[in-house]
Amino acid sequence: MKKGKIIFLNGVSSSGKTTISKSLQERLTEPYYWIAGDTFVSMLPEKYLANADIEQIETTFILYYQTIKTFSDMGINVIADHVFNKSVTPYRKCLALLNGHPVLFVHVTCPLEELRRREKERADRPDGCAENLLSVLWPQDTYDITIDTHNETLDECVDRIIAALKQPDNYSAFKTLWLQHSE
Repeated sequence: MKKGKIIFLNGVSSSGKTTISKSLQERLTEPYYWIAGDTFVSMLPEKYLANADIEQIETTFILYYQTIKTFSDMGINVIADHVFNKSVTPYRKCLALLNGHPVLFVHVTCPLEELRRREKERADRPDGCAENLLSVLWPQDTYDITIDTHNETLDECVDRIIAALKQPDNYSAFKTLWLQHSE
């Protein structure tokens, strides 16, 4: 069975991943299931998050990655919306699970001042959340495409992702990261 395509959006909180995900679902001609990392984190009882129980948080992320893999293995397309945090995210496990899958790895970014503005407007994140994640976002430089949700319109961002999606031979970021970190 042909594996489903994976659009993996990686960026800090308030960078625009959710907005991009919803717009991609509207615009793509094939169905794509949106699987948000925040949904999996919200399934974990609050006491584990409040106590920063790293083992439980890592288990939650592994379940998230396994779900993405399962959808793709079933031939189902996925939009994954996540923040790879090098301090708590078991990214090697994600790379191992999705090795050999068609992953378009998209860096979603915008300037710090815009992140602060969006965060304040949202009011569902603690002040400084996005800024604190900037230094721990992983990777910093290995992506198939980078979109700037402040300096590009939503339509421009989505158009660029859709254009990149049509070039599966160019999906190389996950493969490169797997080769660098599989030891």
